[in-house]
Amino acid sequence: MNTVFAQYPELRERIINLPNFDQKAVHYGYFLGLNQYDFKFEYIQNYYSELQYKDIGLTQKKGFNVGLIGDLRINQYLNLRFEPGLFYNSRELNYPEYPEFDRESDQLREVKSTYIHLPLLVKLSTKRINNFKPFIVGGISTDFNLSSNQKNSDDNASSVFRTVSQHLNYELGLGFDFYLFYFKFSPSLRGIFSLENELIPDNDPQSPWTSRINAMFSRGVALIITFE
Repeated sequence: MNTVFAQYPELRERIINLPNFDQKAVHYGYFLGLNQYDFKFEYIQNYYSELQYKDIGLTQKKGFNVGLIGDLRINQYLNLRFEPGLFYNSRELNYPEYPEFDRESDQLREVKSTYIHLPLLVKLSTKRINNFKPFIVGGISTDFNLSSNQKNSDDNASSVFRTVSQHLNYELGLGFDFYLFYFKFSPSLRGIFSLENELIPDNDPQSPWTSRINAMFSRGVALIITFE
């Protein structure tokens, strides 16, 4: 028999890790990972004719995310998940040389974000193949930005860029479940897209930092690594 297995290795019995893991009605875990955000700007109607098509530049920086997982089994292929977490990120806005700017520092604004991220997601998986299973995930989330400066009376005239403290998103992603001996390891890539305008205009209606922007939306991509 051993000779047969040596000649035909595909006949060897594979060891199935955590064979009953997906039968649990509820299970928990945690996640960590990296993220990178930018902004989508919608400008006022005459912006391009006024400034000769100069967009606001943006420098993306890598951030980190960490949180917990609660998973409810619906059926063999469908799970409902709640993944509350902390997402930290920073972005730099690089403004064109507006005539109103007196100093070079006026062209740069750093927007820091510390999100309490609360997503409700649906996870759709394929049939398990040995110790491997691909999946897609999607849903809605809300972010509470602890660094928004929404209640700050200062604005860009004092180098303070303000955003709303809460907004809604939709999320889409894909990933893979790997069943190891003691736990399930699942890397996934997520897209996070804001559904609401996050910009708080400056006190001056003619502010060069905000008066030319009609709306501003966060867009992010996150690498999520879960341990369950």
